[in-house]
Amino acid sequence: MTADEVLDFWFAGNAGEHRKEWFEKTAAFDASCARFADALRDAKAGAFDHWTETPRGALALVILLDQFSRNLHRESPEAFAADTKARDTARAVIARGFDRSLGPVERMFIYLPFEHSEDLADQDYAVQLYTPLGEEMVRYAADHRAVIRRFGRFPHRNALLGRVSTPAELDYLKQPDAGF
Repeated sequence: MTADEVLDFWFAGNAGEHRKEWFEKTAAFDASCARFADALRDAKAGAFDHWTETPRGALALVILLDQFSRNLHRESPEAFAADTKARDTARAVIARGFDRSLGPVERMFIYLPFEHSEDLADQDYAVQLYTPLGEEMVRYAADHRAVIRRFGRFPHRNALLGRVSTPAELDYLKQPDAGF
C-alpha cells in the first residue's frame, strides 16, 4: 500500500472538492473502503510512520487512522481505536508546517482528529485550526465543541463504548442532528 493509493481513493482524483460519501453513513462506501483494512491495521502498528516525512504522506496516514477507522469499523468501539495515533500524527504534521502546503479540503482531514476528540482543549484547537478555512468548517467544529462543553464526551458513542448515558444525554440523542 502506498500513500498515493490512499489519497487517490479518498479524493477520487480531486483533492479540491468535497465528496458527499465522506460524511454520510452508507454501507456501499464503507464496503468500498474494505480494501484498506490491512493498511489500517499496519498504520496502527506504525508500519507507515515514515509517511510523515512528506505532507501528502502524512495526510494519507491521518486519513487512514482517522477516517478509514470510522468507515471500516462503523458501529464498533474499534472505530475510535486509532484516534490517539491520528491526533499525535496530526500534531506532528502541524508542528512541521506541512498542513500549510495542503489545500483547504486536504487540511480539513489533518484537523479532523481534533474535532473527533472528547478533550475540550482539542476541540478548542480544532476551531482555531478551521478558522482560516471558512465559516462552514468552523461551524461544524464549533458544533462538536459545544457537545463536548456540554457533556464532556460525545453521547452518541456511549452505547458503543459501554458507557451509561445520563438523562440529559438521552434527551440530546433524541434530537435529529445529535449524532455526528
